[in-house]
Amino acid sequence: MKRVLQKPLITEKLTRLQEEGKYAFKVDKHASKADIKQAVINRYPDVKIKKINTMIMPSKPKGRYTQSGYIVGREKVWKKAIVTLKEGEIDFFSEI
Repeated sequence: MKRVLQKPLITEKLTRLQEEGKYAFKVDKHASKADIKQAVINRYPDVKIKKINTMIMPSKPKGRYTQSGYIVGREKVWKKAIVTLKEGEIDFFSEI
C-alpha cells in the first residue's frame, strides 16, 4: 500500500479545530480508519486517538488561461481524515 498519511492539512478552520484536539490529514484514498490510526500512532507515538472521521473530497472544476486559450480540467478526488485525540498533541511546525 502507498504511504497512508500524505500530508497534514493546515487551514484557518482546521487550525481552530486543533485547539479542540482535532487534526486533519490528506490520506491515501484507499486507506481504512484502522490504517490511518496505525499510521498516526507510528508517526506520533505519544498521542492517544479517540476517533477518526474520514471523507472523500469531490472533484472540482479548474481552469486557466494560457497562450493557446482557456484550458479546462478537474481536481483529483482525495480523502481527508479528521483525527480526534484523547490525549497528547501534534505539532506540525516542529517538523519543518
